[in-house]
Amino acid sequence: DQTAETDATSRVATTARRAAPVAVGMQKHAKAEKGGLGETVKVILQALLLALVVRTLLFQPFNIPSGSMKPTLLVGDYIFVSKFSYGYSRYSAPLGLPLFDGRIMGDTPERGDVAVFKLPSDPRIDYIKRVIGLPGDRIQMREGVLHINDVAVEKTRIEDFQETSASGRVQTVQRFIETLPNGISYEVLDLTPNGISDNTREYVVPEGHYFMMGDNRDFSGDSRLSVGYVPAENIIGRAEFILLSVDEDFALFKPWTWANMRGSRFFKRVR
Repeated sequence: DQTAETDATSRVATTARRAAPVAVGMQKHAKAEKGGLGETVKVILQALLLALVVRTLLFQPFNIPSGSMKPTLLVGDYIFVSKFSYGYSRYSAPLGLPLFDGRIMGDTPERGDVAVFKLPSDPRIDYIKRVIGLPGDRIQMREGVLHINDVAVEKTRIEDFQETSASGRVQTVQRFIETLPNGISYEVLDLTPNGISDNTREYVVPEGHYFMMGDNRDFSGDSRLSVGYVPAENIIGRAEFILLSVDEDFALFKPWTWANMRGSRFFKRVR
């Protein structure tokens, strides 16, 4: 009996010795899995933090959903906006948290810049227009001609703008080049000569505000109409370049629509 008991004890000890490395291995594997998960979470958090910093301080992407800035920007353009050009305000950060008032750092917008801003009446909405009036300026449209401080802005007729709709209909619109007093030139469209937006009262831009207009003059809700004067702190940044451009039929998961990408607009500067 003593011999049998000794043999049994020996077998238990042997089994325990064999099982010990397995248990240790499982513990190491569990620690490795835990460590791997921790590293993955760490990398994801670092990437999110980096993206937040870039979006808040450097560049923010936007897409163009309407034709108010034609021909400069088309529906389906994806642009990058520099956040540092005009400094920072509460709207530079996500959610527009009221961390401080006004703007800090950076320069003021220049006449002719294309800028993204928060709609004064509803800061949840982003708009993009061209800076036309600076604080103290007097702005007026007379028979389709822009006047700044009672001086007509140079406007030259060029080749008409043509656009083909999804249904195949070709639309032709009068196109002009406007040249502002500071020498900045850009193209504008005049869909309806002497339309309701081509003759306005005189607007006097208040201090700390800007007067914004779309390049598609008869198809733009801007400071002439519903937008009003834009406070400096509502400006998010300056449009710098078009990253890519696609028409309305493009779909990422439909390869046969990839031909609808407008490659000639990729990486084009916004002027």
